[in-house]
Amino acid sequence: MRWSGECPIVMQRVTLTLDDDLLSAVDALAEHRGYASRSEAVRDLLRSGLGHEDGAVDGDAYAALTYVFDHHKRDLAKRLLQAQHDHHDLAVAAMHVHLDHETCLETVVLHGPRRDLIALSHAIISQRGVRHGALQIIPGTNEGGVMNKAQDEGY
Repeated sequence: MRWSGECPIVMQRVTLTLDDDLLSAVDALAEHRGYASRSEAVRDLLRSGLGHEDGAVDGDAYAALTYVFDHHKRDLAKRLLQAQHDHHDLAVAAMHVHLDHETCLETVVLHGPRRDLIALSHAIISQRGVRHGALQIIPGTNEGGVMNKAQDEGY
């Protein structure tokens, strides 16, 4: 049992059956990203997969909405900013980067009900002139609002 602040983190040991190619890919990913163990890499892959599951929309979460857009598209920048203002209760912070003379990248940190985060991301990404949009949901906030990511060094 490990401790996170004042709460113990209980972890279960499971057995997975993987073919050689998939296991090699997991090991290569773990090495490339600098994970201390294979288990740590598998946990993050599972969290990532669960975070992308659109069917699981209950509860609060943090998310990063990133998109690239053409700021010369008629009123697009204004519509995108208005969407953020209309959902000021979800938008925690935003960063705007000029990639070139016509193209901008924005990342908006969001917090709130998953269902609302997904709806806002669809409303922004579906705008004409927005491309390369993606929502990265970070699941698993606990009651105290601290992300519950167990760090395990032994498995």
